[in-house]
Amino acid sequence: MNRFVAAERALRKAAPHELLDAVRRVLREQYAAESVELFMADYGLTVLQPVSVLPHTTEPVAVHNSPAGRAFGAQEPFVETVRDGLVRAHLPVTVRGDRLGVLSVTLPGDGPVRGRPDELAELAEIAEVLAHEVVVAERDTDVYLQARRKDRLTLAAEMQWQLLPGRACARPEYELGALLEPAYGIFGDNFDWSATADRLTLYVTNGMGEGIEASLLTNLAINALRNARRAGIPLADQAALADQAVYAHYRGRCYLSVLMLDFDLATGRARVVDAGSPQMLLLRGGTVERVTFEAQLPLGMFEETDYVAQEFRAEPGDRLVFVSDGVYAAASPKGEAYGEAALARAITATRLLPAAEVPRALLRELTGHRGGPAADDDALVVCLDWRGR
Repeated sequence: MNRFVAAERALRKAAPHELLDAVRRVLREQYAAESVELFMADYGLTVLQPVSVLPHTTEPVAVHNSPAGRAFGAQEPFVETVRDGLVRAHLPVTVRGDRLGVLSVTLPGDGPVRGRPDELAELAEIAEVLAHEVVVAERDTDVYLQARRKDRLTLAAEMQWQLLPGRACARPEYELGALLEPAYGIFGDNFDWSATADRLTLYVTNGMGEGIEASLLTNLAINALRNARRAGIPLADQAALADQAVYAHYRGRCYLSVLMLDFDLATGRARVVDAGSPQMLLLRGGTVERVTFEAQLPLGMFEETDYVAQEFRAEPGDRLVFVSDGVYAAASPKGEAYGEAALARAITATRLLPAAEVPRALLRELTGHRGGPAADDDALVVCLDWRGR
């Protein structure tokens, strides 16, 4: 049995909370590793948090100016020389484009990795297997979810993060990246996506209200949309059924804005329902423009609203950026709204970044506009890079 198979088998057999112990054991036995640490990216994507038994833990590592952060950002293994002839390999822990964290392995300088790209690639594959196992393990343990938080989440934020599909997703036809702020105290903004062999469905929502009430509204609407989608119902009817569910509960007192898109992966053609305030901007051929659709009523505003799907076509090379009103309407200390012009400049400035990095970069720009991290509304950015077939 070769070393990679031994590592994979150890991870498959490990208890959900013991994945790090299992990978440590096999890397020490098979690769002569001196130490092995797993870091999870926190909700705000600012630090890499070490996985350990709380309350005992080591210091977090910065995402933007550390060797582990370099591997996380580039999504490539990075090797650094450390003390006494040792090297440390930082390996991305990523599953289907969703960047979970980094596995850092300290090894003898004359052993695996140094000058042996095949062995470094093998270790990177082990980190990828670990990523898959972490996603499965999160059904049964809080260890990895606890490691993702550098501060305590509000209850509303806890509910919202549990509702999200992930922070990134990649397939040959597209790449997706998304982020919410403030990460530890979000209100009602949300995103959701789902893909089949032929289609990609994407929702970007902007809920009204604050705290628990906003989170409850969003949970009701998203689950109503998912219920309709999973029944195979067309996009416009998904909106109508979710509208009825929200209205039946709130009787028009609360409602939720949503931009819904259903893409054909083979052609790039999309059906679109625009029911509210989320905006879509298109970067095509070096030019950014806002794409507008016929505005329809938010979900739950009135009883039995009818919705009509409109048409859009994505072309290979397109970048679509979706933002909530907490982005384009964010005010500076002088009361000036961020606006489409500033947003277009930021999208152009980040055009070389991968989709998973764009939301974080745009939200950093927004923080500069506000003059500080404090915000009185959610800020949501979703980036879709379309490759097509």
